[in-house]
Amino acid sequence: MAAASTQFYGTGRRKTSTARVFLRPGTGAITVNSKPVDVAFPTETLRLVIRRPLVTTQTTEQFDVVATTAGGGVAGQAGALRLGIARALLEFNAELRSALRGDGLLTRDPRAKERKKYGQKGARKRFQFSKR
Repeated sequence: MAAASTQFYGTGRRKTSTARVFLRPGTGAITVNSKPVDVAFPTETLRLVIRRPLVTTQTTEQFDVVATTAGGGVAGQAGALRLGIARALLEFNAELRSALRGDGLLTRDPRAKERKKYGQKGARKRFQFSKR
């Protein structure tokens, strides 16, 4: 049998976005679609969302994160990355489950856009009612 891999994988999804995340031993660099995280995600809030699983488990300086994201917008991709990193950390060490679960980082956010219904203007909006 081969030795244990030095790379840990996790898949994350949010809205219509998907993220494939690889954790490799390193210094804490995060690369998304071959770009540094600062370029790929313009706001500090999104970068905080992405780093949250690493901060919660105190493994920020232990791993380099290499990820590919597709679909959706930046907020959905950040959420997908967060879930992917959390799942990859579980593959690294299953004892981190309680810490990640306590912060709600292992739950896939089910919220997505509601479909437009026929005979209506949108998902919820109706045409104006006219009595006469």
